[in-house]
Amino acid sequence: MVALDINGQAKPSGTWRKKLSGATGPLVGLLALCIFLGFSTDAFFSLRNGLNILDQITVIGIMAVGMTFVILIGGIDLSVGSVLALSMMVMGWTANIAGLPLSLAIAVALLASAVSGLIVGLLVTVFRVPAFIATLAMMSAARGVANMITDGQQIVGFPDWFMMLAIDRHFGVLTATVFLMLFVVLIAWLFLHYRAEGRMLYAVGGNPEVARLAGINVQFVTIAVYVVSAVLAGLAGIVLAARLDSVQPSSGFGYELDTIAAVVIGGTSLSGGAGGIGGTLIGVLIIGVLRNGLNLLNVSPFLQQVIIGVVIVLAVGAETMRRRRA
Repeated sequence: MVALDINGQAKPSGTWRKKLSGATGPLVGLLALCIFLGFSTDAFFSLRNGLNILDQITVIGIMAVGMTFVILIGGIDLSVGSVLALSMMVMGWTANIAGLPLSLAIAVALLASAVSGLIVGLLVTVFRVPAFIATLAMMSAARGVANMITDGQQIVGFPDWFMMLAIDRHFGVLTATVFLMLFVVLIAWLFLHYRAEGRMLYAVGGNPEVARLAGINVQFVTIAVYVVSAVLAGLAGIVLAARLDSVQPSSGFGYELDTIAAVVIGGTSLSGGAGGIGGTLIGVLIIGVLRNGLNLLNVSPFLQQVIIGVVIVLAVGAETMRRRRA
């Protein structure tokens, strides 16, 4: 929770130590995980493997930024995986079947994502539908529309420049899609820490009624957050399409769980009002490093799901204990 000043704006949290305290545990966990995997396999600390990890976390990384905003206000969004698929299919149909330029098709796809988020926001604020139910309904609806667009068929083949966004390494290191993820993370971090509107998210998540009495338009903030979450899910879908050079309505299954896991592992409280983008980035890296390391160790994909589930439980338990001590 954060305090409000006399103008109804959330006060900044003061020192850098306080800003980073919630991410300290996840950071230590990430370093320990890297050390363990470094001793367990020779390939882990190679430059190629490190770049592969960054490539693999771009989609979840972009989605996790929007999910951080949602959880900060005390909400939840189960629809991001389906909105991702909807965005991909709208882009693919608009570009390859309707014949519009791909750049315009991307804009239409992001608009469709924004509409999905707007509907969820209105359901939560105007119609008082619990966020869990509203986003669960959108998860089903968006997935259904994504399948209806091409009757469940995938669309293959996009311009070379689009595919190269996820392949060509600028300066011999990072792809355009990784740069995009880092840019989204940076803008979100600056927004939360240096904009009054960003600090309002903490106030709404800490106590919506107090925030309302302090002059914050809680309804508008909530709607805007769900729209941003949906747009970032749609943007992640565009990135995934560039990586696959195809779009298919089955994309994004389970991504909402990975996204929520990354945010929670990064120290953002599910009750709202505490957390941040720095911790979320660490959480995304933990998920990416863990999956990569388990693959290098030839661990069964089914066992990987169990291990990640245990990590989530431990992260939530550690956060609960830390708050009780505080």
